[in-house]
Amino acid sequence: MKIESVATARLVLHPLNRDEAERIVARESGDGDRWGAEYPGDGDVRAATGFLRGLTERGDPGVFRNYEIRLDGVAVGGIGFHGPPDELGVATIGYGLVPGVRGNGYASEALRAILEVARTAGVTGVKGDADLDNPASHRVMEAAGMACVAEDEQLRHFYRGF
Repeated sequence: MKIESVATARLVLHPLNRDEAERIVARESGDGDRWGAEYPGDGDVRAATGFLRGLTERGDPGVFRNYEIRLDGVAVGGIGFHGPPDELGVATIGYGLVPGVRGNGYASEALRAILEVARTAGVTGVKGDADLDNPASHRVMEAAGMACVAEDEQLRHFYRGF
């Protein structure tokens, strides 16, 4: 199945395939890869590892995969789904940017785009969470239209229904 890239005003969300995810996990770029400084980060490696595990266990996830966040054609982070939607039709998202491009609204822009991918694919909602001591990530989710729905001793939980 061919999954298209998602373009925003300033970014391109490039859907990862198996080979690209394997290079991210190995932290070894290949021909044609344009990786920014500090990419891939630890979060990108964890997400690509989960994506590869999901491919093995469940097959191709369609749009519910990981995407490279590209700025001017250079990978500066990642965003995507932790897998297909659950039995209630809710998908879980995660994202991250390299430190050098944070604070410019790119994460919120990418998150708004991935929320639209999820909505178009028919999910009932999208959830995400962030550590209590990560107010920047809280602002990203709020700016993308997600509401804080719960808080525990470690995390703030966000949700957006469709």
